[in-house]
Amino acid sequence: MIVKRSLLPFFLLASLLTTAQNNIVINTDLGKEKISRHIYGHFSEHLGRCIYGGYWVGEDSDIPNTNGIRNDVVDALREIGIPNLRWPGGCFADEYHWMDGIGPREERPTMINTHWGGVTEDNSFGTHEFLELCDQLDTEPVICGNLGSGTVREMSQWVEYINSDNISPMTELRKENGREAPWGVKYWGLGNENWGCGGNMTAEYYANEMRRYSTYTKNYGDNRLYRVACGPTGADYHWMETLMKKGYPGRSFQGISLHYYTVSEAKNNRRSATEFDESQYFSSLKNTLFMDELLKNHIRIMDRYDPGNRIGLLVDEWGNWHDVEPGTNPGFLFQQNTLRDAMVAAINLDLFNKYCRRVKMANIAQTVNVLQAMILTKEEQMVKTPSYYIFKMYKVHHDATLLPADVESGTYTVEGKSIPAISTSASKAEDGKIHITLSNLNPNKGQQVSCELRGMEKAQFEKGTILTAEKINSYNDFGKEEAVTPAAFDAVETKGNTLQVDLPAKSIVMLEIR
Repeated sequence: MIVKRSLLPFFLLASLLTTAQNNIVINTDLGKEKISRHIYGHFSEHLGRCIYGGYWVGEDSDIPNTNGIRNDVVDALREIGIPNLRWPGGCFADEYHWMDGIGPREERPTMINTHWGGVTEDNSFGTHEFLELCDQLDTEPVICGNLGSGTVREMSQWVEYINSDNISPMTELRKENGREAPWGVKYWGLGNENWGCGGNMTAEYYANEMRRYSTYTKNYGDNRLYRVACGPTGADYHWMETLMKKGYPGRSFQGISLHYYTVSEAKNNRRSATEFDESQYFSSLKNTLFMDELLKNHIRIMDRYDPGNRIGLLVDEWGNWHDVEPGTNPGFLFQQNTLRDAMVAAINLDLFNKYCRRVKMANIAQTVNVLQAMILTKEEQMVKTPSYYIFKMYKVHHDATLLPADVESGTYTVEGKSIPAISTSASKAEDGKIHITLSNLNPNKGQQVSCELRGMEKAQFEKGTILTAEKINSYNDFGKEEAVTPAAFDAVETKGNTLQVDLPAKSIVMLEIR
């Protein structure tokens, strides 16, 4: 089928002028690795308006809520099938003392959030509220414990409070606070960024501390903990080597984290989320693609010490980090979200899919009102960002089988520097349907893609979805019609087992094939 281009907006018509051929071979009969749905996870910290005003408004709020949690945010996140949620941080995790956040809210002590804005944290959103949120979202909780300023006993008791059904002081305390049955939380982080805000530790010192804390985070009942060691930032390969060599992988931890944020080049000392030129757009994509090198190198180290692939790599903080919006608290990290952010999300998710043999979870930062958010809120209003729609489009890859792809891509060049013009993922669902996500990183020219589905005799194109916009800095804003929103796409011709796809400039497309 060929799209009726006369019905498309003018900016999309112009972007269909195609460049040289791009060739992709998808091996539909060679898939063996599963793309864990947990790769599409999220992260929410006590930071700015992520928790308060983002999720939590309290039972007495005029904003529609269930047990104090906003209904509109929950409904939106359920729509994208959020598989897990990491909490309470982030840097906040290593100054958070969980007992301050239980019991009657009016009796909970306050604290100063020294990392994020110096505001007073009243602890009205604590363990019970977070796990209520996860219940409403139908998502898996991921709790990051305090290894930086806390104690072994404190973390041990938190696990017991949440997971134990034995006769014990922590079990009785939980019941006194209104929860009879244990929650059975599986995923526990053993500190956060302990090379930095979590204690400024060396890798060797952290490995010793992590093993100690791990010893006292116990399994209760049938629940088996999945302990996540604090891994490296970026290209700190020494940290990864040390933890894999001295951290007792498999016994002390079952997963190890990696943090990497995309930061664009500055212009006039600014990295604005919405006011940027093509060179800054290009630098964002180029810096995002560095994730490929990071994953490859860290996995190489992990394979050397764990050839059986027992330990998962969890990229539990990633995304774009821009300047805050003018006039907002610098410590609240509130930034708008454009088509550029959607492209960065698509590239990262393609890379996590590519390395899904080892990458078992990833968490974009952050879900609401902070950094590369899915959702923005302002009092009773809510906006779905371009990044939100990428997660909705990529939902087809959840727990699907990765299909190996050989890609010959043209290049996108700016100021003498080049990156591949095409990013892609392909997977097969349990019902046999094949889903292909394709991104054209070039904002100026369409790309023609020839896609052979090797192992199939005949491909039948079922449907497609496209996300694009008039400009690379188009974004969705409060009180306005969405400028970046998905639309139907059928600029696809099929011949036997080969698809010819016309990808408009600066677009992300999802194709469903039978």
